[in-house]
Amino acid sequence: MADLGKMFGAAASEGFLGLPRVGIEAARGARVAILGAGAVTSYPSVGAYCANGPAAIRAGGAAYAANLAHMNFDLGAPTLPHDGAAVDCGDLATVDGAGAENRALVRDAVAQLLDQDVVPLLLGGDDSLPIPMLEAFAGRGRYTILQIDAHIDWRDAVEGERLGLSSTMRRASEMGHVERIIQVGQRGIGSARAQDYRDACDWGVQFVPAAEVARRGVQAALDLIPEGAEVIICFDCDAIDPAIMPAVIGRTAGGLSYWQALDLIAGVAARARIAAFDLVEFMPERDIDGQSALVAAQLIAATLGVIARQG
Repeated sequence: MADLGKMFGAAASEGFLGLPRVGIEAARGARVAILGAGAVTSYPSVGAYCANGPAAIRAGGAAYAANLAHMNFDLGAPTLPHDGAAVDCGDLATVDGAGAENRALVRDAVAQLLDQDVVPLLLGGDDSLPIPMLEAFAGRGRYTILQIDAHIDWRDAVEGERLGLSSTMRRASEMGHVERIIQVGQRGIGSARAQDYRDACDWGVQFVPAAEVARRGVQAALDLIPEGAEVIICFDCDAIDPAIMPAVIGRTAGGLSYWQALDLIAGVAARARIAAFDLVEFMPERDIDGQSALVAAQLIAATLGVIARQG
């Protein structure tokens, strides 16, 4: 099939959507910086199961590399408010099987961006990525987590690993700088045991399952976010309905639509401040004709614009 992007001038670009590519240490002045991390925490049974996620999402946006200044009708304006509002810091050199080293890379890179007053936007990669990202916020204030996910991620360990798959929100709850957790999009049968759910409720998690979003809309979740809060959004791709996002490990019917996902993100920025954003558990090997990569790239482009305009 012909690449229609070439008709509009798309060409090879180092940065996502044609963004300037800079080193992590040179991001100051931008409002938001993209950073990829593929293999973070691997398992003997599945290996680095989402390692190719960042590259696939970047490829999904390649056709628009010459169109950054064009109208983005998801935002009602061009994607970015001005040149230099966003940069791309590339992908971290994570390695399959080097969990501790990979997590340190993520934690240190996010800390460098925060030190420069830049909002990190992380592309995954497996769903252990939020743990070191959240650790980088220690000592910087108090934060609300909005997790958008089909699963609750309150397992204490999986295959003996406490810093990986299905444990992200339990580990977040143990961090002193996390004052509130709101979890949106849960549905179907996942890895959570009944006790995991009870532990989350006892900690104070506020849940808005996908069925409630379907009945009441995203406002049910946004109403739980205090005005002016500092919010870290942890977004698992399986939060979105597999009809448009099949590139996930566990496909489960009844997920959020693209518009519900974007309305959640934009709604947070309207009433609070997005301090960081990650999109994880993108598994390109399960994609169908690149559809998921296109959806992920479109959502990331819109999220860039939302974050770049907040405040």
